[in-house]
Amino acid sequence: MGWLADERGLEKTKANYVPLTPLSTLKRAALVFPDHLAVVYGTHRKSYAELSDRVSRQASALAKLGVTPGDVVASILPNLPPQVEAHYGVPAAGAILNAINIRLDTDTVAYIFDHGEAKVVLVDTQFLPLAEAAAEAMEGPAPTIIECPDEQAGYPATGRYPVYEDLLAEADPDFAWIMPEDEWESIALNYTSGTTGRPKGVVFHHRGAYLNAMGQTISWRMVLHPVYLTIVPLFHCNGWCHPWMIPMVGGTMVCCRDITPTALFNAFADEGVTHFGGAPIVLNMLVNAPEDERRAFDQTVNIFTAGAPPAPATLAKIEPMGFDVTQVYGLTETYGPATECLWADRWDDLEGDSRAAIKARQGVPMPVYEQITVLDDNMDQIAMDGSTQGEIVMRGNAVMKGYLKNPEATAEAFKGGYFHSGDIAVQHDDGYIQIADRAKDIIISGGENISSVEVEGVLMGHPDVLLAAVVAKPDEKWGEVPCAFVELKEGASAGEEDLIQFCRETLAGFKSPKKVVFQELPKTSTGKIQKFALRKVAAVL
Repeated sequence: MGWLADERGLEKTKANYVPLTPLSTLKRAALVFPDHLAVVYGTHRKSYAELSDRVSRQASALAKLGVTPGDVVASILPNLPPQVEAHYGVPAAGAILNAINIRLDTDTVAYIFDHGEAKVVLVDTQFLPLAEAAAEAMEGPAPTIIECPDEQAGYPATGRYPVYEDLLAEADPDFAWIMPEDEWESIALNYTSGTTGRPKGVVFHHRGAYLNAMGQTISWRMVLHPVYLTIVPLFHCNGWCHPWMIPMVGGTMVCCRDITPTALFNAFADEGVTHFGGAPIVLNMLVNAPEDERRAFDQTVNIFTAGAPPAPATLAKIEPMGFDVTQVYGLTETYGPATECLWADRWDDLEGDSRAAIKARQGVPMPVYEQITVLDDNMDQIAMDGSTQGEIVMRGNAVMKGYLKNPEATAEAFKGGYFHSGDIAVQHDDGYIQIADRAKDIIISGGENISSVEVEGVLMGHPDVLLAAVVAKPDEKWGEVPCAFVELKEGASAGEEDLIQFCRETLAGFKSPKKVVFQELPKTSTGKIQKFALRKVAAVL
């Protein structure tokens, strides 16, 4: 082994090893970009020096409330400055941030409070009734409520609880941030959607949060001072780690409380937004926005889209509007994005549907992943032929620590040395992964597997269709048949037979919907269509 066998004096020291943590990104930004605009929300405009000061004060305020290292601090907040600040202030107090979905029901929030053992919760005034009801329904001790009013949106303080800004004003701006001694220490707790039972608590560590954020700056080819619009909810995988990413490049985070075409186009035009992440439903919103809700902008807006495969028809329409779309893919268990559809020069000449079809792939691993591939039931690599199906699995530095208080589920998720996504995909000969469906969304009709994603993509190509979702409908003869749920564009008049015939022009007969239901589609707060709810409807049709 030569001289490498003698490593005396080559140990880790304070000089050559520091645990990775997103806290360091804000420390550096406050030093390097002190006067650069860090956070924007209407009249709220704070520099990096001011953001760092507010984070120190938040950490100090939490410590005064009795929060100690290892405690959980929850939040029930929209995409507003206090939520951005909590991504640093909570870990700076040595605590673990549990950002809770603002659209959950009382019982689920009460369960999360109990299961995560939240000590304090930061609550937007609009959602105080939810927090109060959940606290009342808890089995264990309730967290201390801190009210975060939003007067710009018409939600002034109620006077019932300590007010966030008052606590910051009284806190210590020189509070010493509690940096992790071990990068494996927990930084965040995020709960899965829980559509088939109680949600599972996904635990993130400092190392994974830092590396996922760093990897995305590379994948997004970010240069200095991007302007990022917060469309991905910051309670969803911590906003895909984007609050920890933007300070790395001295960027500006533009907070957006309500995701509407007007709010988005105003941000593009007035704030010069260059980047945002969002589900395909956001792309669809922009494509179908009325002319009187649009505004012109000069810059190219770069989009990471994920949550469901975007319809090729939507991708083909949005790029000419001034957007550059990259499909990414991940889960809560992977801190958000894990793969990217990295564009290759060989596709530059593609146009229209052919270009959009490539852009709809989930792609290849992002830089911080050791391996992401597709395996069969025997844990063997599938054929990379674009048609053989298997399960997406992954391993790397941005896979969760595991599920809180659930070692059985953690072991099951990590069997064979990979994290198992539960997503069914094919792999092309260039290694690019493309989702066929969630395992539970595959429709098995007469022994044939039907991808709901494929049928949805065809339906979304009809000029009258705004949104479409396809699920299995029980059938006496075939076992299951495709059932489509459709939202039409305003003023559109396509009927059931029109859409079925449209599908038959592209799809095999057995893949075409046998039933079309016209209704508003139920969606999660991140824009995902809730297929479990549609399956319940289809079961009784």
